Amino acid sequence: MQLSDSTGMAKAGADIAGGENQGGFASDQSPIHGFSHMHDSGTGGSASLGNFPIFAQAGCPNDDINACSYTMWNRVTPREQGSVHARPGHFDITLLSGIRTEMTVTNHTALYRFTFPETPTTENTTLSPHILVELSDLPQTRSESNITVHPDSGRVTGGGKFSPSFGSGTYQSYFCLDFDGAMIKDAGVWFNSGADKAQSLKSNPGEERQTPRDTPAGGWVQFDRPNAGNQILARVGMSFVSEDQACANAEREIATADFDGYVAAAEAAWREKLSVVTLKDGGVSEVFLKAFWSGIYRAMISPQDYTGENPFWDDGEPYYDSYYCIWDSFRSIHPLLTILDPHSQTLMVRGLLSIYKHEGYLPNCRMSLCKGPSHPHTRR
Repeated sequence: MQLSDSTGMAKAGADIAGGENQGGFASDQSPIHGFSHMHDSGTGGSASLGNFPIFAQAGCPNDDINACSYTMWNRVTPREQGSVHARPGHFDITLLSGIRTEMTVTNHTALYRFTFPETPTTENTTLSPHILVELSDLPQTRSESNITVHPDSGRVTGGGKFSPSFGSGTYQSYFCLDFDGAMIKDAGVWFNSGADKAQSLKSNPGEERQTPRDTPAGGWVQFDRPNAGNQILARVGMSFVSEDQACANAEREIATADFDGYVAAAEAAWREKLSVVTLKDGGVSEVFLKAFWSGIYRAMISPQDYTGENPFWDDGEPYYDSYYCIWDSFRSIHPLLTILDPHSQTLMVRGLLSIYKHEGYLPNCRMSLCKGPSHPHTRR
């Protein structure tokens, strides 16, 4: 498993429908509409990233692909009470569909393990898992997009143009999705609420732009009954450069189907990262300790290391992103990182100076490769 000295791009998680979903998930009882591979934390305002969510169904009623649910509002599903388990490097949730979803990450790649029930909860459905991907993001800003499905291998690749959470401009994002654990039964694309077996779909630049809520679209793959354990792995490589780079990232970072091994590697990386802090036992409550360690963990997940994923320039310097926002974080996150992780903090400063060199300003906020908004009390 490849992990950087600092926080990487991929941050897999469950995405809730509505509510406080700036980072995708919330610990309330909001239902789940998908699982996406990149998230920002601490943004405020509108949601961020969450590009190309995937969603699993145990099968389609009467084995009719058009009887499966495709749009976000049709597929949204409540979670089982008490089924959420989270720790650094691993997230686990079970929906009322009976499908358990676990996830872990490497630098640029998310890995999911779906465990399907022996008997689907939907009437007139036999176990023939169906997994879709949608060309969307959390704040629903997709304009241009494309997707290609390879029915022989089940690989799905694509990309789209999106807007940052509250910065200016747009950015391109790309994905590469592969599966392991079951034979491919069928594959295709979907548009609005219908599916067919076409192998590609594209909205071209210059066409009238509509929000994904008006024209949701994506791809789907259906499988025969999975191998032992009723489990299927889904690997999603991400890139801001190209589909080819998204696939290369995934193939380099997650080369085997050893889900538990990648979880263990992620946990080990986080233990090493947090090992710079030690506490003496006694004197404080368990609640306080949990809050303390959670705060240290969260302080280390942004800004994010996008080195090698900046499509605009490559000067050999680091590139960091997801600064929310330096007019706040200069007094909190960055002083703490200077103490706990001075190497990463040094790389961030070098990255900011590189932005100044190429764009002519030193950012006070930056997200998704885009210029951040001006704070009312700052001047350029």
